[in-house]
Amino acid sequence: MIKERENMEIKMNLSKFGDELNVQVSNDNPSSVRAFYDRNLVLHTKPVLVHNQFGQKRNIPKNGGKRIIFRKLSPLPKATTPLTEGVTPTGNDMTWSTIESALEQYGDYITVSDVVQTTGIDNTLVEAGEILAMQAGETLDAISREVLNSGNNVQYAENALTRCALVGGESSGNDYLTVNAIKKAVRTLKRNNAKKIDNYFVGIIHPDVAYDLMSDTLWENVKTYADPEDMYNGEIGRIHGVRFVETSEAKIFTAANLLSTSRTVTVVSVSGKVITVDKTITSTDAAALAGRKILINGVQYTVVSASNTNSTITVSENLATGTPAPVAGNIIYPGETGAKGRDVYSTLIIGANAYGVTEIEGGGLRNIVKPLGSGGTADPLDQRATTGWKALSTTKILVDEYMVRIETASSYN
Repeated sequence: MIKERENMEIKMNLSKFGDELNVQVSNDNPSSVRAFYDRNLVLHTKPVLVHNQFGQKRNIPKNGGKRIIFRKLSPLPKATTPLTEGVTPTGNDMTWSTIESALEQYGDYITVSDVVQTTGIDNTLVEAGEILAMQAGETLDAISREVLNSGNNVQYAENALTRCALVGGESSGNDYLTVNAIKKAVRTLKRNNAKKIDNYFVGIIHPDVAYDLMSDTLWENVKTYADPEDMYNGEIGRIHGVRFVETSEAKIFTAANLLSTSRTVTVVSVSGKVITVDKTITSTDAAALAGRKILINGVQYTVVSASNTNSTITVSENLATGTPAPVAGNIIYPGETGAKGRDVYSTLIIGANAYGVTEIEGGGLRNIVKPLGSGGTADPLDQRATTGWKALSTTKILVDEYMVRIETASSYN
């Protein structure tokens, strides 16, 4: 009777999940329990996968090798030659181009002791599965984010031509995200013949940047939609033909401090390509500085080497040609980001079929649960159970022209 009640409770728990997922656990666990853990993992993983939402999806075929093939249908040329009466034209064929991407495997697990399982008030393995699902989602989303932000179709805020020129945090002249920047990105996608996704282009935006954009009078909050169905994960509103989803995992271009003890240094003197600075440069700092970018008076220089014996930085450019040239008292900032070393935010404006991703269902994401004692001789007293996840995944830009990265500063910092 007790076993029947337990099975009934399990079935009730499972009723809210789908039916498609694969699972790998010890045979000691009944299949209904295995299904519960795996569906619970995906249920909590999906909402985190913001960057994966808008790509061309591909399942991972069983025994299909370690590469995924994304396909793209080439457009037909215009048929501008008039037809001849009674004569059948030559016609055309569909032309498919393929883009391959290698699958990579990721994963992690948690060990749960028998004492925790015995004395714990809650279902420890289920709770462990939930935090693993969050980790899996954040991991896979971050991997996709980095790929999408590697594209070459870049647009800077209206007043800037480069990333290091982006200004933020000043009393005026700040390069925050504006509706005009969104309009320019939409224009670019339209000129490139990018198709919309559900009648809109889609934007992935950081909360710090969304705050600046939502102050515009044209902003339409998601709560005011006349058609609130089928919202995306994280959707917050729309403006000028773009539906925006918000995530704190949106790309931020940031830079490490110049020294382990200081973000900036000050110019003491300049000679040729050598700058003497006001702080001690350790040997570790010197090694880390080599190859980095630095910013002086808004001009970017490349560090060739740094010396810890006399606190000097040597750059590849002749400092006298800078506009203006560095002088004593100038502050040197990290040069990989915005003006004065400020963070730079990416807002992605995306059209259909801009990139491809693998599905997490159908073998893409698995929950592996090992009960107490499944470790064999490594766990002779049945003291350890484990629950973990592993995923095969890849993300690939398919058409760079169908996606625009807008880089701006934010009023947050």
